Formats: sequence, structure tokens, C-alpha cells
Amino acid sequence: MDRYPQSVALIAPGVAIMIAAFAVPVAMMLSMGIHGDQGFTFEYILAFVTDPFYLGIGWRTVKLALIISVVCVLVGVPLAYVMARGSRRLRTFLLICVTLPLMTSVVVRTFGWMVILGRNGLIADMLFDLGLVRRNFSLMQTETAIVIGMVQVVLPFMVLTVLGVMQRLDPRLEEAARVMGCTFVGSLRRVVLPGAMPGIVSGFLLVFSLSASYFVTPMLLGGARLPTVAASIYEAATKTLEWNFAAAQSLILLCGLLLLLFTYSLAARKANG
Repeated sequence: MDRYPQSVALIAPGVAIMIAAFAVPVAMMLSMGIHGDQGFTFEYILAFVTDPFYLGIGWRTVKLALIISVVCVLVGVPLAYVMARGSRRLRTFLLICVTLPLMTSVVVRTFGWMVILGRNGLIADMLFDLGLVRRNFSLMQTETAIVIGMVQVVLPFMVLTVLGVMQRLDPRLEEAARVMGCTFVGSLRRVVLPGAMPGIVSGFLLVFSLSASYFVTPMLLGGARLPTVAASIYEAATKTLEWNFAAAQSLILLCGLLLLLFTYSLAARKANG
């Protein structure tokens, strides 16, 4: 009990700085989305949800985030399993390969993808040599480019989340399933995947939240033709100077992600009794 006041005294400066430098400015910014010249209003939120153009942007954001999350699950879960069940040397090597891109700026990595995916880039030249596309082929400013770039950015979060869960699964459970007649695929389906499902769902939600709110990579790879909600917020805040509308879009995006996380939390609590 004597340590409680000391603990409060130690964390108080950090909490105060976070509140003053982060929580208060964010709350003030979000409040602009429901306040206008006449006071409290839903005018800016209604302007977003009733305009087909902005609804299309919202749907594109959700669709791309879902596709990116599914691709990360399909790639990240097998990779996490190999890392969890492989040798220590293999696990270390793969862990370095997964985490090393996190040490490089996202902008730098995105510019690299612009070179690879652009006209006369590596992929375009390879497909042209195979006779599959014409010379002026480019993947830039397409949803495919956004998915490829974003998967490379957020895949480490999926792999590391699932890896932490898989490492806690007892390998003897798989051995017992194999002894009882399960094939390798059957043991994965009946033992590994159910045990790793909390990590998979958590990784999916983390990747979905990051993908839906990411700005730099979708903006550079998709361009002005394929705006997302984050890009629309940037346009409203910096070009048209519609700060209230930008705040309203931020509020809609935040509430949507919080609703998703709250639903998962409720479902997980009910499943765990």
C-alpha cells in the first residue's frame, strides 16, 4: 500500500503530458465534427453519409481493408506456424526478415513499390517479356497496387500477433492428433487453427484498423483516382480547408473502428464466459 502513492507520482507526469499533448488536441479536433457556427449539429456527418461520392470512398476503404486483412491472414498464419515450429536459427532468420522492414520509413518503402509497380518497372517488364501485357502496362493507381503495398506494410503485425499465440500451443497436441489418425492437414484444422484463432482474430482486427486508417501508402499508390477516407480527410483539412468536415470524417472513421473492436471484445467475453 505504501508504494501506491509513489507509483502514482511516477506515472503522473507522463499521463499529464499525454493528456495535454495528445488527448486534448484530438478531442478538440473531433468535437469540430459535431459543432458548427450554430452550435451542436450533425450537418457535417450527414453531408458524408448522404453523398454517394463519399459513401463510395467509405466503401472503398472498407473493401481494401478487408482484402488486405484476408491476404495477411493467408500469408501470415502459415509463416507464423513455420516460425513457431521451426528451429531456433530458422525462427531468428524469419523474425529478422519480418521485422526488418519496420526499421525503414513507410514513405521510402512506398516509393520503392512505385518504382516496381510503375510503367517500365520490374513487374511490367516481366509481364511484357512473357507476352501477357502491352508495353505501357502499369499497376500504379490501381487497387491492386494499394493491396500489394499495404500488405507489405502491415504483414509484420499479423505475423507477430499470431506467432505469440502459436508459440504457447503445446506441440504434443499435434503429435497426439497424428497418433490418433489425423493427417498433417487434419491436425492443423482440428488442433492448430482452433488454438490460434484468438491470435488470428486479433491480428485481423489490428491489420484491418491500420489499413482503414492508413494514409501515405494508399495515397501514393492509388493516387487521386482512388481516394480512401484518410486521404479524403487530408484533402478536406489541407486543400479545401473544411476543418469541420475533415473532423466529421475522422469521427466517423474512429467510431466505426471502435464499434468493430467493441463488438469483438463483447463476443470474446461471451465466448470465454
